[in-house]
Amino acid sequence: MHFRQDFCLRVKPAKPCYCSLSAMSRVSLTFLWEIPARTVPVFSVFIPFFGCPRRCVFCSQHDQTGQQAVPLDEILARAAAGLRSRRTQGRPPAELAFYGGTFTALAPRDLDACLDMADSLRRDGCITRFRCSTRPDCLDAALLARLRRHGCRTVELGIQSFSDTALQAAERHYSGRQAAGACRLVRDAGLALGVQLLPGMPGHEPEDFLADVRRALALGADMLRFYPCLVLAGTELARRWQQGLYTPWPLPLTLSLLARGWLDARRAGVPVIRMGLAPEPGMEAALLAGPADRNLGGRVLGRALWLHVCACLLRARGEEAARSEVRAAALLDALLADGEVPGGLPRARALYLPRACQGFFRGPGDELGRAWAALGITRRALVWTAGQAACLHLDA
Repeated sequence: MHFRQDFCLRVKPAKPCYCSLSAMSRVSLTFLWEIPARTVPVFSVFIPFFGCPRRCVFCSQHDQTGQQAVPLDEILARAAAGLRSRRTQGRPPAELAFYGGTFTALAPRDLDACLDMADSLRRDGCITRFRCSTRPDCLDAALLARLRRHGCRTVELGIQSFSDTALQAAERHYSGRQAAGACRLVRDAGLALGVQLLPGMPGHEPEDFLADVRRALALGADMLRFYPCLVLAGTELARRWQQGLYTPWPLPLTLSLLARGWLDARRAGVPVIRMGLAPEPGMEAALLAGPADRNLGGRVLGRALWLHVCACLLRARGEEAARSEVRAAALLDALLADGEVPGGLPRARALYLPRACQGFFRGPGDELGRAWAALGITRRALVWTAGQAACLHLDA
C-alpha cells in the first residue's frame, strides 16, 4: 500500500503574442508553462493481479508495486486504517485510487468489499471520491453506472495501444476498436477518462505511439500515463527477449517520442500524470532490459520544452506548424546524437522562463546545454521569472 500524489507539469495553450516588427526591433512570443494545483491528494491502494483474467506478457506486478501476495481483505483493512488515521490527524480528505489488477473484473464478493469500503470512507469524510484502473474489455455501461453511484469519478483504462498489430503481439486479447469503444463507454457514463499507454510493447512502432496519443486525445481522454515497456524477470516478455524475439526501445528514442507525445497532449490541454514506473526496489532488481530511468519524467519535460521553443522559432521564421514540430524533433535528435550543430538553426535573443522549469531545463549532467546554446539560449540569455508565463524574444 502506498500513498502517492500524482502530478504533472503541462504547458497551457495560449495564443502567441506577436509584436509588430515596425514597432519594435524584436519579436516576442509568449506562452504559459502551467503547474496545475494539487487540489486533492491521491491515496493509492494496489491490488496486484486481483481480477486479471490472465497474466500479460510484460507484467510483473509484485515487482512493479513492491508488494507480495496479500489477501484482499487485509489490503483493504490496511488502506481504511491509513485513511482514517489521516482524518484523525486533521489532514484533508483524499481521493482513493485502486491500482493494479483489473478492478471491474473482481469477483463479486471482492468488488462489493471495495465499494462498501469506499462508501464507508466517504460517509466518514476520509475520502471525496475514488478512481480505479481496469482493462478495456472488462466493463460495460451498467457496471460503470454502478461505480459512479458508489463515488467513482475516474476510470483509467490500460489501453496500452490502439494498434491491432501491437495488441496481438502482446496477447492483450482485444482490438483497437474495442479499446476505443471502452473509452466512449467511460465518457458516456459521465466519468473522467484516463488512458495508460505502453510505448515500445511488442509489435509497437514509433509512429504507433504518436498515433496512440492522438487517438486517446480524440476520444476525450482527461489524463494520460506513459509507461515505456520494460523487460522484467519472470515474465513472458523476458523469455522472448532472452531468445532474441523482442528488442526494447533504446532510451534516446523513448525520450524523444515521449517528449513529442507530451507536447501533443499539451496542445489538447490534457495532463500526462505519470511517465515511467515508480522505482520500487523489487522492480529495479527484476529489471533486465528496457528504457528505465529514475529521472525519465524530468528528461522528457526538458526535451519537450526545447522542442516547443524550437518549433516557435521555426514558425516565427515562416515554417508551417506541423512541419516545424517534426523538424524540431529531428534537430534535437541530431544534436544529442553527435553534438554537431546542424546548419540553419533558428536563434533567439533571450528566453524568460518560470523558475519551476529550473529542475529539468538543462537535463541531468547538462545534457541539453549544447542544444539550448544552439538556439542562442546561453546562461546569459536565460532569465528566470516568477509566475507561469514564458516569453521568447527573437531578433527581428
